[in-house]
Amino acid sequence: MEKRRLGRTDIFVSKICLGTMTFGEQNTEAEGHAQLDMALDRGVNFIDTAELYPIPPKAETQGRTERYIGNWMKARGNRDKVVLATKVVGRTANEWFRGGRPSKLVRADIIDAIDKSLQKLQTDHVDLYQIHFPDRLVPWGSSPTRVGKWPAKRADDETPVAETLAVFDELVKAGKIRHLGLSNESAWGVMKFVAEAEKGVGPRVVTVQNAYNLVNRTFEVNLAEVCDREDVGLLAYSPLAQGYLTGKYEDGALPEGSRKQLFDRLQRYETPGAAEAYKAYNALAREFGMEPALFANAFVTHRPFVASNIIGATSIPQLEVALGSADVTWTEEMQKAVDAIHQERGNPCP
Repeated sequence: MEKRRLGRTDIFVSKICLGTMTFGEQNTEAEGHAQLDMALDRGVNFIDTAELYPIPPKAETQGRTERYIGNWMKARGNRDKVVLATKVVGRTANEWFRGGRPSKLVRADIIDAIDKSLQKLQTDHVDLYQIHFPDRLVPWGSSPTRVGKWPAKRADDETPVAETLAVFDELVKAGKIRHLGLSNESAWGVMKFVAEAEKGVGPRVVTVQNAYNLVNRTFEVNLAEVCDREDVGLLAYSPLAQGYLTGKYEDGALPEGSRKQLFDRLQRYETPGAAEAYKAYNALAREFGMEPALFANAFVTHRPFVASNIIGATSIPQLEVALGSADVTWTEEMQKAVDAIHQERGNPCP
């Protein structure tokens, strides 16, 4: 599988990354290991997880995903074959991460997070350590399509970026992490981290992990230029819009065992205009002779600014389709057809 460089580093990752947020909730440990085995066998060398996982976040399940991955790497003896990424939570009122208190991006909390992650993953370092979401009070995803209530309210105890970055500098020097990445971040946030690093405060950010799919191309508005000029790679998550771009929810369908049926947490992808957009893209996929899930993943996998497409699956057949997107020949005709719908439908699910 084609490998792409992460930022300005010497790390090359497969253009598809295996996301693992279902491990420990929708997937058992054995099922997670089977997915990991298949992905590695098909040329995937990049695995993404987080201290928060599995989804939905709960005190009783938090940390299972990292533990499952750690057990897999130990059993297979393949840590050296894997580019491993995990995340520290940003500002959150949920108290189970830090043993009974809220968490922020301050030294004590970041140190606590990385040490627990390394223990669960059974490794002495992670290759990419990402800030899951900002310490700042910003809309989820940090790329809204309208101003809304901006200027946003600022927390009285907001942690300065330079203070957070200095902690990551410690982690690099201690050998606990190799590189820093951001997630659910805005153009201003990425640029601020880059600017502070260029002052010599800490490591330079190499990636940003944001949602990117056919119904959310907000990355292209401002972040694309920032990332291009500053050599920050996009790790695209939610390529299937939490399942809506598979066609399985069309016309109100609610498949047994689907994420919506189990958890009903898909509101980001249930906005006005979204249903019409899904129908248009899913119909277009079929016109090109592809099932919608393959088409939607191929769109993301083959975008030139995507360092890696973070796929997710709860079954081996789903994983087969997602991995198959690497072999699709994405044509100019396909791109023009997608862009025509985008011109009409915009970004209904930022």
